[in-house]
Amino acid sequence: MGFYDIFNGDADGLCALQQLRLAEPRAATLVTGVKRDIALLGQVSPKAGDELTVLDVSLDSNRDALLRTLAVGAHVRYFDHHFAGEIPTHALLETHIDMSATTCTSLIVDGYLDGRHRMWAIVAAFGDNLPAQAYAAAAELGIGSNDTETLKDLGENLNYNAYGANLAELHFHPATLYLRMRPYADPLAFCAHAPELDTLRRAREDDLRHARALPLEKVGEHAVLVCLPQAAWSRRVIGTFANELARQHAKRIVALLVRTGAGYQVSLRAPEQGEAAMHLLARQFESGNGRARAAGIAFLPDSEVTRLRALLNKPPSPEPA
Repeated sequence: MGFYDIFNGDADGLCALQQLRLAEPRAATLVTGVKRDIALLGQVSPKAGDELTVLDVSLDSNRDALLRTLAVGAHVRYFDHHFAGEIPTHALLETHIDMSATTCTSLIVDGYLDGRHRMWAIVAAFGDNLPAQAYAAAAELGIGSNDTETLKDLGENLNYNAYGANLAELHFHPATLYLRMRPYADPLAFCAHAPELDTLRRAREDDLRHARALPLEKVGEHAVLVCLPQAAWSRRVIGTFANELARQHAKRIVALLVRTGAGYQVSLRAPEQGEAAMHLLARQFESGNGRARAAGIAFLPDSEVTRLRALLNKPPSPEPA
C-alpha cells in the first residue's frame, strides 16, 4: 500500500497539509509544484489499495486523473475550495469541498480537525488573502497583535514563494518548505527558526518594488489593470501584487497580465467590497479557472485581450446559491 500527499505549493496547500499531518502523522510521497501546476493527480500512478490525500487543487482540473485513480481501486480524500464542477459519487472518494468566497482549503481542514491546529489555518488565510477570517480566528484564540502580524507575514511569504513559471524560478521547492515546517505545531516557533523567511521577505519586497513602478490603468468603472513584462520577477510577484492592489482598490476587480510569448498569463482578484465571481470570468477563456475571489487564465492570446477588457468592464454576477 502506498500513501501520497498531493498539495498546491502555495500557503494554503502547505498549511492544509501541515495541519492534517500534525493531527494524523503519516509518511507519504509528496507531490506538489508551482502554484499554477494544478494537474497534480496525473503525476501519480496509484495501485489498488493506495491512499491519496489531495489538498487545494481543483477537482475539475483533475477529474480524468481522479476517475482513473478510483477505477484502479485507490482511496482518495479530497479537500479544496476551487471550482469543482460535478463531484463524482464513489465508495472510494471522500470529499471536503466548499467553494464559498469566504473560505480556503486550510480553513476547511481546520473545520475537519475541529480547530486542533488553527494557528496554521490562520497563516493560510492570510496567505490566501482572507484577512477578515484570519484576524477573526486570531482574536478568537487570543493571539496578540504582534504575533498575529508575524503569522500574516509568514502566510504572505509562503504564498509568494509558490509563484513562478517552473520550480527553478521559485526560491524554495514547496516540498522543501513543508519539510522545514513539519516539526512545528506552533507557526511562531517555526518563524523563529526559519532563515528561509528572511530570504523570501527580501525577495518579495524587491519584486514588489519593480511591480509598483509600473503604470496602472483603470478599465471603465469596475477594474484596474497592470501589464507586467516577461520576466521571472513578474511571474513570482503576480499573486502578491494582485492581493495588494485588491486591498488598495477595494471596489474594483484587479487584473494583472504578465507577458508570455504571444499572449499573457492573467491573475484576477475580486473587489474587496463587491461581488466575488472571478472563476466565472476566468472560465470564459479556454485556460481559465480558479475560485470566486481569485482566479487566473494560464494563457490569454493577444487576440483575446480586447474581450477580457470588455468583460472586466461588465463583470459576471455570482452564481445563485
